Amino acid sequence: MEAEALPLDVLYEDADLVVVNKAAGMVVHPGAGNASGTLVNALLARCPDLEVGETAEADALRPGIVHRLDKDTSGVLVVAKNEAAIRALQRQFKGRTVTKRYTALLIGQLPQAEGIIDAPIARHPVHRQRMAVVNSGKPARTRWEGTQVWRDAQGRPFTLVDVTLLTGRTHQIRVHFSWLGYPVVGDTIYGPGRQPLEAPRQFLHARELTFTHPLTGEQLTFSAPLPDDLRAVLAKLVAST
Repeated sequence: MEAEALPLDVLYEDADLVVVNKAAGMVVHPGAGNASGTLVNALLARCPDLEVGETAEADALRPGIVHRLDKDTSGVLVVAKNEAAIRALQRQFKGRTVTKRYTALLIGQLPQAEGIIDAPIARHPVHRQRMAVVNSGKPARTRWEGTQVWRDAQGRPFTLVDVTLLTGRTHQIRVHFSWLGYPVVGDTIYGPGRQPLEAPRQFLHARELTFTHPLTGEQLTFSAPLPDDLRAVLAKLVAST
């Protein structure tokens, strides 16, 4: 795996960790079909001494990675720079003491201003590259609040929502809201084949991350503003009063 001097929006860095605002379109770590151009390739150029954890979750292709964002999801992500930090952050994510907040734009108008989706998630029984709500799946809980309804020129509603992940399953937000009947705008996998609103990608942004520093014990919160491409989508709509 090669280091690549790719642009990174670094929000914070010290001897133990680095926090970045990941751009949409960037894969977090190398894998099938993505041998280069990933966040890890960029981090190796910036931090050539990134260490690899000893758990199954971290291998030679994922140095320092303790959580992920989908390729087309932008926002805040923390990477550990040494073994002690990896272990400490992994305990926090496993213990669900990390707060992960997202901004999403949904198709349709949610019936209430806040709520919790509690529905287990697993691999889709037929389409194995996708996830789905499955009775035998792993527990998955998503909380939403702070909703605001927007409308397009035809009066069709869209809901801008603040989402907090209470668990961390693959594609959890996208799967849960699609299952509820309000898929994320621009989601070509879990949303409708014909999108009612043009968007360059799924309208999902990891806007805030709160965790405890793995060595100092200080509680840290980092945030990233809604990126320009998603602001441009909102600019096509009018907020309801």
